[in-house]
Amino acid sequence: MPATVTPALRREPQQARSRARLAGLLDAAEALLVSEGPGALSTTRIAAEAGVSVGSLYQYFPDKAAIVDALARRYLSDFEGLMEDLVRRAEAGDWDDPVGSLIDAFAERYLAQPGYRALWLGRHLSEELRGADRENKATLAEGVRRMLVRSHTVADGPGTATACHAGVLAADALLQEAFRCHPAGDPALLDEAKQLLRAHLRSAILRFPPGDRAAPSPPGDHT
Repeated sequence: MPATVTPALRREPQQARSRARLAGLLDAAEALLVSEGPGALSTTRIAAEAGVSVGSLYQYFPDKAAIVDALARRYLSDFEGLMEDLVRRAEAGDWDDPVGSLIDAFAERYLAQPGYRALWLGRHLSEELRGADRENKATLAEGVRRMLVRSHTVADGPGTATACHAGVLAADALLQEAFRCHPAGDPALLDEAKQLLRAHLRSAILRFPPGDRAAPSPPGDHT
């Protein structure tokens, strides 16, 4: 289950009823986000959508920013759980095309979570959301590194970690643009994301072959 509790909470719910109320507030925020966009997210509107008083909302959240942060982290926790599943499947050798399966899995998640798209594909992100997004991408990159290292495809080390991080950043940019261009994800851009990530990881394998004990940091540009 995705996490719904974040450090921004005023108090952490202990009883099932309180946890359900908190989840209901986040569900209400998501419903407004999908139907009307980020501008509709106010404490008054969210409380009304959830069918509770504003006072009940303030028991958990000090302000709107804390609600948005909690909602964002719920999405990110869900994505990180997906990455863990992908790592396990890759380690078990379930795929002939891990990169294609990875991009497809995240594209499907974009489709299944319109609130995630509405939040991250908007024009204005708070610094808190930008930080959460960077944290999420770092976690995804770590998952890719684990997939490659545990399958003995590359040597482990800081160079491999940096290469995986760069590949995730580039592929994610194409993935987001694919959904900005088309509600179901532009197929051509999704295919380009796969091609880009495959080519980048092939480069990492050549630079950091599995026989090396530790992949060094990437060298500087000597051209």
